[in-house]
Amino acid sequence: IRSLLAAIKERDKNNITIKKPQKRIPRVIFTKEMKKNHTILCPQMSPIHFELLQRVFKYSGYNIEILPDKDKNCIDIGLKYVNNDACYPAVITVGQIMEALLSGKYDLNNTSVVISQTGGGCRASNYIGFIRKALKKANLEHIPVISVSPSGLEKNPGFKITPSLLNKAIQGILYGDLFMRVLYKTRPYEIELGSANKLHQYFKDIVYKDLERGNIFKFKENVNNIVKAFDELPIHEEINKPRVGVVGEILVKYHPVANNDIVNLLEKEGAEAVVPDLIDFFMYSMYNSNFKYEKLGGKASSNNISKIGIKIVEMYRSPINEALAKSKRFSPTISIDKLAEMAEPIVSIGNQTGEGWFLTAEMVELIHSGAPNIVCTQPFACLPNHVTGKGIIKTLKNKYPLSNIVAIDYDPVASEVNQLNRIKLM
Repeated sequence: IRSLLAAIKERDKNNITIKKPQKRIPRVIFTKEMKKNHTILCPQMSPIHFELLQRVFKYSGYNIEILPDKDKNCIDIGLKYVNNDACYPAVITVGQIMEALLSGKYDLNNTSVVISQTGGGCRASNYIGFIRKALKKANLEHIPVISVSPSGLEKNPGFKITPSLLNKAIQGILYGDLFMRVLYKTRPYEIELGSANKLHQYFKDIVYKDLERGNIFKFKENVNNIVKAFDELPIHEEINKPRVGVVGEILVKYHPVANNDIVNLLEKEGAEAVVPDLIDFFMYSMYNSNFKYEKLGGKASSNNISKIGIKIVEMYRSPINEALAKSKRFSPTISIDKLAEMAEPIVSIGNQTGEGWFLTAEMVELIHSGAPNIVCTQPFACLPNHVTGKGIIKTLKNKYPLSNIVAIDYDPVASEVNQLNRIKLM
């Protein structure tokens, strides 16, 4: 606020007149006809999950293309089209989209963009505006931007989340979570280098085919086979490496460009990376309806729908937990109710912006599960992440003296060497 007041005074002092605000950029609707011949570009977030979700949407008739996960050039391009005061995830997301559109690879009269939208008090809710502004700047405002949001912030006749698509999408995300758990747990200890990745690829090929039908019985069968195979993969059982948890803002936590490929970095440094499940973020978003209903006058209908949603996801998740519980190397997941219970002594469940209380809960869960070393990945300028991430480290250390947490800022001008040194020191 002080900075804003100073800017206003400086403007008045120099007799700078305020221009009339620009008219809102008109929205281009994604029609049913567009579904037939448009390539839909989707920015990358989590490679393990998104390559599965790409298949899911293609099986539902959408020609979706997930953008590359290892291209750092998107950061420079993002800075050309997004105000550098915006958060790092916004820069990367817009940069990926604009790099693809300006590459000459696509027919720009038959190309659309899709982006998820939370609708919460976070700049991620403004991604749509950022993207449309960037498109206008590049004279590409005719390209439709599709918002995927559970609250249905924008309607597009050509893009519908059907029960069949939802069934396959839940399976796809859960497959991704399971792959992360078993792969990251075994790869640092493998006897034959590359054997864990090879096994991952083998099951990916099976899952790709089975997602076309989305049969729940096949899903259960695949889950059991995946856990069994990784449980029997030859590894150095006698070695115990330090387990390092990775938490933070959702895109920076999973995107290898945003976090400088932190999982491979940790493994090269002789650690075992532990990355929480992606599905838990969606569970957290649904769980928040309960607090809103009880404390903030939220709708009972929204609360009931969210409770049903949580039960449905837990139903899909139950075969995974059963398989993990039977294994000798892996542990089952923790319910969202339990995660909220873990966070409540430290932060209010009312902290619901961005990752909110969920970020704290993830850190507590990691400490309880034998991963007290934690890297909290923070995009510079992400206020909620700093409050419920960096802001609670002292409290966590007082409550859990063995916890070893480092908060690492990620932004376009951050020194990668400095980030690496801080992680090594941790």
